[in-house]
Amino acid sequence: AGADGLRVGMGIGSICTTQEVCAVGRAQASAVYHVAKFARKYDVPILADGGIKSTGHITKALALGASSVMMGSMLAGTDEAPGEYFYQDGVRLKRYRGMGSIEAMSKGSEKRYVWENNSAHSVKVAQGVSGAVQDKGTLLRYIPYLIQGVRHGMQDAGVKSLTETWEKLYSDKLRFEIRSPAAQKEGGVHGLHSYQKRLF
Repeated sequence: AGADGLRVGMGIGSICTTQEVCAVGRAQASAVYHVAKFARKYDVPILADGGIKSTGHITKALALGASSVMMGSMLAGTDEAPGEYFYQDGVRLKRYRGMGSIEAMSKGSEKRYVWENNSAHSVKVAQGVSGAVQDKGTLLRYIPYLIQGVRHGMQDAGVKSLTETWEKLYSDKLRFEIRSPAAQKEGGVHGLHSYQKRLF
């Protein structure tokens, strides 16, 4: 219908409860893949919105057909994000709220969730929560880390560009596998008594 782009993701964000409250939504990887496969026939780009927690998630979203990703929670803890830092249990944090949270609705976002002005339809039903995210420092250091992480992911997949990635994806030369819980555990840090994880 003449859309310049499509945002894909319903209830998948870290602060979103839409799938729980409204029983709608789909696994994000499947949604991005199927919508991107259809939209590419019309040269309409896809924005993967929700569920992006790491450079690996960015890489997967791009490899599944997205042209860009929404990174709300990933960027929420940076110096440049709105809000004040505070400490809890010795950890430096910043508040982060979903647009569907009651707190955000009280600041004006309810227009996205309440359609009628009469009292019978003006009950607010939260589709998100408010919380806190850990300090990530300045974007000046964080963005180069994210870019390099995606480059490593694409390099390990054997592709040099998004165009090449999508060509391989749609010609069945790039494939994805479902990983069992055991495989996911093996793919992370394991077998150590303790460790410190630093992003950069």
